[in-house]
Amino acid sequence: MCSIIGYCGPAADLEAFQRGFDRTRSRGPDDSRVVPAGEGLLGFHRLAIMGLTPEGMQPFGLEGSYAVCNGEIYGFEKLKQELAEKGYTFQSGSDCELLLPLYREYGTDMFAMLDAEFACILYDGQTGQFIAARDPIGIRPLYYGYDSAGTIIFASEPKNLLGLTDRMMPFPPGHYYQDGKFVCYHDIAKTTGFCYDALEILCRNIREKLVAGVEKRLVADARVGFLLSGGLDSSLVCAIAAKKSQTPIKTFAVGMDTDAIDLKYARQAADYIGSDHTEVIITKEDVLSSLETVVELLGTYDITTIRASMGMYLICKAIHEQTDIRVLLTGEISDELFGYKYTDFAPSPRAFQEEAEKRLRELHMYDVLRADRCISVNSLEARVPFGDLDFVEYVMAIDPAKKLNTYGKGKYLLRKAFEGDWLPESILWREKAAFSDAVGHSLVDDLKEYAESRYTDEEFEVRRQKYGHARPFTKESLLYREIFEKFYPGQSSMVADFWMPNKSWKGCDVDDPSARVLANYGESGV
Repeated sequence: MCSIIGYCGPAADLEAFQRGFDRTRSRGPDDSRVVPAGEGLLGFHRLAIMGLTPEGMQPFGLEGSYAVCNGEIYGFEKLKQELAEKGYTFQSGSDCELLLPLYREYGTDMFAMLDAEFACILYDGQTGQFIAARDPIGIRPLYYGYDSAGTIIFASEPKNLLGLTDRMMPFPPGHYYQDGKFVCYHDIAKTTGFCYDALEILCRNIREKLVAGVEKRLVADARVGFLLSGGLDSSLVCAIAAKKSQTPIKTFAVGMDTDAIDLKYARQAADYIGSDHTEVIITKEDVLSSLETVVELLGTYDITTIRASMGMYLICKAIHEQTDIRVLLTGEISDELFGYKYTDFAPSPRAFQEEAEKRLRELHMYDVLRADRCISVNSLEARVPFGDLDFVEYVMAIDPAKKLNTYGKGKYLLRKAFEGDWLPESILWREKAAFSDAVGHSLVDDLKEYAESRYTDEEFEVRRQKYGHARPFTKESLLYREIFEKFYPGQSSMVADFWMPNKSWKGCDVDDPSARVLANYGESGV
């Protein structure tokens, strides 16, 4: 990961600007630089992943124009070659060095050309304009706000903007900013037509596209590792990587010291694929003592995000402190495409598809945010194969009737696609468990018990009424909201609402986001 910031006009308070930017040094601990860009400033904290030499340091410049980018551009070698044939020269092995030549050649049309997860800010020295853009899913973070003079400021995290603006908002994924407007260049959730291929063809395409998505994310000049929960999604990523790697991959699993559900399954998967496997054991004390830290680094009050971040933050902390790994591949974004436990209750194929579209558009505020913050705060980079653009577009276009759970097993297409020697049957066909629960049911129970001890029923009712937007509805949600407000006062609109099952569906009107409360949870927690 890296951290970027762009003050798109005269900075009223240079000290506040630098103070805000310094709050995300952990995203890029290798080097730091701020340069003037017209009347504004562009800043970059570097975590060296591609092109490890000093020449790969940003901001990149080209004839008075400048660019900063937090991202990975896949297949950049071919683009560099095409640009070199047009007369451009490159000084580093960095993928992001090609952004300014691309912009010079194609303008804002360049963003739709990128196979990438990225957030970038460009200064056009010829026009004096600032341009910013974010990848279609929002895997890389970008926020914005306006100072008292109306100047727009962009930054990787909301904490960079504290003291510079009164309101911080997420930059919309799949958009670019130019001339005071946000323009959509790619709405990845929108499908213009459905694919009605036979099951065999669908599964073959799913398999081939996910394999390609993993393979391209193995390319790095820094050490690569893998989070392995023992669930289907991360196990598939690891299984593919193991087949594509000449040496054993390094996998990591986390679990509570008392009742970790997934550690045994992660070990089974690791043994099967032959990975160099490490278990990180955490305790109730670890969880509760890290709670405020996690809420601050996340910048959210959402229950699901915070619960699932506790284990993820602690395992990434251990990886940072105990290894030389710099890149982590994870299993996020599968659920939005193939279904959660609650989407078993979808009343129709159309309802399933609409829910998938909603989840995909909101993902940057929830699971993707969790993975980014927990990994980047520990000076690591996240790569998300299930977020591969070609893969996502294909799965979203599959006939939703085929994605509904009419098979007696959720995510049937994904499981069927990887039948064979990829994973043990016990992993491939295992019922899904929520990540925060699978780390250990006690993790969630401990958090809820702690919240219950903080408020009487009367205090809960009085204190939750203070919040009009996303009003807390349990003592746990009130606890998280009050911690959030301590660090980000009045900024709850950065997150749309609570990530919950669709309450309008029969069987989904629940008061807890955990799949544990659903009638179909069954053997997921075993």
